[in-house]
Amino acid sequence: MAAIKEDAGMGLEQLPSVEAPNTDGQVEGKQNTHTKRVASLDIFRGLTVALMILVDDTGGEWPVIAHAPWNGCNLADFVMPFFLFIVGMAIALALKRIPDWRTATIKVVLRTLKLLFWGLLLQGGYSHAPEKLTYGVDMKKIRWCGILQRIALSYLVVSLIEIITRDTRGKDRFTGKFSIFKLYFWHWIVGTCVLIVYLSTLYGTYVPDWQFIQQNTGSADFGKILTVSCNVRGKLDPPCNAVGYIDRKLLGLNHMYQHPAWKRSKACTVYSPHEGPFRNDAPSWCWAPFEPEGILSSISAILSTIIGVHFGHVLVYIKGHSARLRHWIIMGLGLLIIGIILHFTDAIPLNKQLYTFSYVCVTSGAAALVFSAFYILVDMWNFKYPFLPFEWIGMNAMLVYVMAAEGIFAGFINGWYYGNPNNTLTKCRRRHSFVIENLCLQIHWIQKHVFIDVWRSRRVGILLYVIIAEILFWGITAGLLHRLGIYWKL
Repeated sequence: MAAIKEDAGMGLEQLPSVEAPNTDGQVEGKQNTHTKRVASLDIFRGLTVALMILVDDTGGEWPVIAHAPWNGCNLADFVMPFFLFIVGMAIALALKRIPDWRTATIKVVLRTLKLLFWGLLLQGGYSHAPEKLTYGVDMKKIRWCGILQRIALSYLVVSLIEIITRDTRGKDRFTGKFSIFKLYFWHWIVGTCVLIVYLSTLYGTYVPDWQFIQQNTGSADFGKILTVSCNVRGKLDPPCNAVGYIDRKLLGLNHMYQHPAWKRSKACTVYSPHEGPFRNDAPSWCWAPFEPEGILSSISAILSTIIGVHFGHVLVYIKGHSARLRHWIIMGLGLLIIGIILHFTDAIPLNKQLYTFSYVCVTSGAAALVFSAFYILVDMWNFKYPFLPFEWIGMNAMLVYVMAAEGIFAGFINGWYYGNPNNTLTKCRRRHSFVIENLCLQIHWIQKHVFIDVWRSRRVGILLYVIIAEILFWGITAGLLHRLGIYWKL
C-alpha cells in the first residue's frame, strides 16, 4: 500500500548502522553517517499488502479472515493499523535524512496531496475496476474518505510533529530506560490529546434519531424514508454511535461507504458472518451507509502512526539489537495486554469501524511483535530468502496496491473478453453486496479450470488462486521491477 516509502522506490528507509555495538539501551543525539536499508520493514510492508489482497479476494469465501461485522478483530482488521504503524516507522527513518525543515515540510505536503489524489481516484468511485469496464463518478455521490485518505491524514499530522519538534530535542546523550520517551515528549503529548478528543467525542456526543432514503432496489422499501431510533449518548452499537453521527453530519449519507461490514451481522442476515439476503425483521439501519474510514475514527487512527514513529525512533536512537528488541517486545506485549483487558472486561470493545482505543492497542501490539520477529530473522540472522517476494512487494508497495488490491490490473485484463464482458481470463472480484456476489458466481476461466476444478472446492480453489495467481504473481513482478530499478514513487 502507499506505506509511505520515502525515497526512490517509494521507501528506501535507511537507518544508522544496525550493527552499532552498544547494547545498554542508551539514546544518542548524533548519528553515524553509515546507513543500511531496513529489510525487515520492507518485508513487513509487503506482507501487509499481501494480506490486503488476500482478505479482499477471499473474504467472501472465508469470513473468518474478512472484516468483523462489528465488534471483534479478524485478520482483515489488522491490515489498516499495520499500514499506519509502518508509515510511522518510515517517517522516523526518512525525515532524519532531511536536515532543512522547509524542504521536509514541502515533501510531506506534496506527498500528502498525492495520497489524497490517488485515494479519491481509486476509492472515491471514479474507478469501477475490475467489475465494470467504465469509469466516472457522480460528484453528488463521491466517497471522500478511504484508505489512502486516512493514511494521508496520519502521515501529515505525525510528520509535521516530527518536523516542528526537531529543534526542541536536545542533541546531548541521554541515558536511562525512559530517555527515548523524554526525547520525543511532544509526540506523546499530541497522542494523549488525540486520545482525549476521540474518547470525549465518542462517549460525550448526543446522537439523535436519524433518517435515510432506502436506495436498494432489491428492497420492498426502495425509495422510502426510513427512521433509525437513537436519542442516546455514548453508545457503540452500529446505528447510534458518535462516529457515524459525525460522518452523516459532515460528509452526508451520499458520500459515505454504501456497503459496510455490519450488513453481515446477525441482526441483518441469517447467513452471518457471510453475506446474504436480509432477514424479514432486519432493523432499518442494516440498509444504511457507514464510513469505516470516517472523520472521528481517522483521528483515532493517528495513534497507530504515533506508536509506529516511536518504534522508528527506537531503531534510530537505541544502539544494539538486544536493547531495541527488549524495548519493542515489552511495549508490544504491554499494548496487547491492555487492549485485550479493555475488550474482555467490556470497557472498550475491539472495533475496527470505530477505531476504538482497545483496537489501537491490540493491533499496534501485534504490529510490534510481527516487526520484531522479522527484525530478528532478517536483519539479525540474515534469513531473508523465503521472504523475498514480500520484500519486493514492499519496495514497490504503491504499484502493487493500485494494480492488485484496487483491481486496476484485473480490470485491464477483463477488458479482453470472449463474446461478452463476463467471459474473461480472470475472475470477477466478489465484494460489497449480495447482488454483486451473485453476479460473480459465474466463474472465469483461469480460476475455474486451473484452481477450483482441480481441487473440487470453490473455497480452497479461490484461496489458492489468490495466493498463487495474485500474491505470488505480484511478488515476482515486483522482483523483476526491482531488478530493473523501476519503482512507483510518491
